[in-house]
Amino acid sequence: MNVEAYLKAGKIASKVREDARKKYHVGSTLLQVCEDAEAQIREMGAEPAFPVNASLNEIAAHYTAEPNDETPVKEGDVLKIDIGVHVEGYIADTAVTVCYDPKYDQMVKAAEAALAEAVRMAKVGTKASDIGRAIENIISRMGYRPIQNLSGHSLQQYTIHAGKSIPNIWTLGSSFTLQAGEAYAIEPFATTRDGAGVVHEGKVKNIFGITSRKPTKDDDADELLNTIWSRYKSLPFALRWLTDAYDVPRLRRLTDVLIKKKNVHAYPILVEGREKIVVQAEHTLIPADGGSTVITL
Repeated sequence: MNVEAYLKAGKIASKVREDARKKYHVGSTLLQVCEDAEAQIREMGAEPAFPVNASLNEIAAHYTAEPNDETPVKEGDVLKIDIGVHVEGYIADTAVTVCYDPKYDQMVKAAEAALAEAVRMAKVGTKASDIGRAIENIISRMGYRPIQNLSGHSLQQYTIHAGKSIPNIWTLGSSFTLQAGEAYAIEPFATTRDGAGVVHEGKVKNIFGITSRKPTKDDDADELLNTIWSRYKSLPFALRWLTDAYDVPRLRRLTDVLIKKKNVHAYPILVEGREKIVVQAEHTLIPADGGSTVITL
């Protein structure tokens, strides 16, 4: 573990998140929201660990701007901005909900309160299931529902989801404990009391990641695959990141080839089961015996 790289990534992610929190995004497009945050990450000496997620209202996660995306942020919207920063592959993952409808302000506070308690109790030896129980208790007590099939996750170099999940609800059965020398993202999601409390996959897929480097026997597709690998390795990417080298129609066609050949995976957006508003809060931390270093504070 490169603690210095984690700390640098976390400091940048925190600054970008807080600047995004303060901005008035109504009237901006989702393309502007994503590109402004990504540009700031690069200006501060790091790289995005994944395309900035700008997920509106009932979309919980995994929406990033398409090339030339003109979707506006409107008055009354609830916007989740999920930011990943990496330094030498070491990732800080953090998120904020920007709320333009006062009736959901308290729900945002519920997610943030749940995150604060999860961070407070996280240390070496803490059970992931106990963190999930604390998150569920706080969100429920404040009158909302946690999203039960979304969770936090362990992080490793160049790997955002490294195999361990930190639930947002109380789970029965075996549970791992937080370990020294590992990094974890904790991310409570909440919805309204009358929401389903689960998400399902939507039709839109605009975040991608390499799953295999096996040649496709299509020279143009293989060239794109090599370009993606040289720039992003196994980290997720967006098509708009590649428009400097390819026009959009060709980029879409070749990406479709790579998806069909199973070289690239397309991540669908995640939508609340009853299409109710979803909010999110997230920090990344590294546990120690007496507590944790929260790198994205």
